[in-house]
Amino acid sequence: MNSILSSIKDPSLIEKRRNQIIRSAISLFEKKGFHRTTTREIAKEAGFSIGTLYEYIRTKEDILFLVCDSIYLQVRERLEAQIDPDNSSLAHFINVIRSYFYLMDDMQEEVIIMYQEVKSLKKESKDYVLQKEKDMVSMLERVIAKCFPHSLNSNERQLLANNIFIQGQMWGFRRWMLQKQFTLETYMDSQIQFLIQSIQAKSSSDKC
Repeated sequence: MNSILSSIKDPSLIEKRRNQIIRSAISLFEKKGFHRTTTREIAKEAGFSIGTLYEYIRTKEDILFLVCDSIYLQVRERLEAQIDPDNSSLAHFINVIRSYFYLMDDMQEEVIIMYQEVKSLKKESKDYVLQKEKDMVSMLERVIAKCFPHSLNSNERQLLANNIFIQGQMWGFRRWMLQKQFTLETYMDSQIQFLIQSIQAKSSSDKC
């Protein structure tokens, strides 16, 4: 993990203050974007002085990194809680997808901020954040492999996992259009139906 220095030695206090910074930054980035938000504004939103802020971070980019890392941690933890590695049923596959879509609906503002602003990170931090995304796609890929062990090859499982990952995020990215035509429930139902049909079609073609 990218190490962000702090002059404070108490780990619990660092975690508490950085969580305050993250929440404040997300609120401001949503309204103004990363570049137009100042560290002074973040400190004020968090309820402490600019001097106190710099006891916990070094630069504004550190704040963006903390925001991105926090978002991925929340997504990973909440998705992991829904995955049973021993369950190979179709119902489990559907439940994991639904859980992921609900999660993306719940965190759509945070995910949009992350994708808009991750380009502002330095290469080392950006690579770390992008690896987090790959790790989460791999979680979906393992569910697919467990539930459809003979229907798809490795490349197909990877592509399907990426498709699911993007379909969940698309609900937030294109909500201005999608929410005119779909509720979250009808959007999930349609996407899941397409996914299952494509897997079944692939399986049938392989048998021919």
